[in-house]
Amino acid sequence: MAEDAAPAGDAPAQGQEGGAAPAAQAKDTADYRRAFNFPLLKHSDMNEEMRQEVLEMCVTAGEKHSNSVEFMSRMIKETMDKKFGPAWHVVVGEGYSFEVTHEEKNVLHMYFAGQYSILVWKCA
Repeated sequence: MAEDAAPAGDAPAQGQEGGAAPAAQAKDTADYRRAFNFPLLKHSDMNEEMRQEVLEMCVTAGEKHSNSVEFMSRMIKETMDKKFGPAWHVVVGEGYSFEVTHEEKNVLHMYFAGQYSILVWKCA
């Protein structure tokens, strides 16, 4: 008997490649997204009323366009321009850093759905 052989109890189950089954991974991913399906405010200097409206707007856009950050950001920007006047900018994505110049009391940075970072600011 070879000394390198793993004991029978340590062998991965059939259909697995040393890790969790694909169904288990999909379940873990779904649980993770469900757990983080709420807005997490990172920074904002907006007044409370405006902040709540923008958070709700971002959540609505995220739920409606969860598969396209382009449509999500476009919906947020167009709504902001209509509701609070022109010159709003929106960035939606993953893994980015930023440094922006903005008007006072007009910036919000948040996370949504455990994967998207949303930055909204006004600069005329």
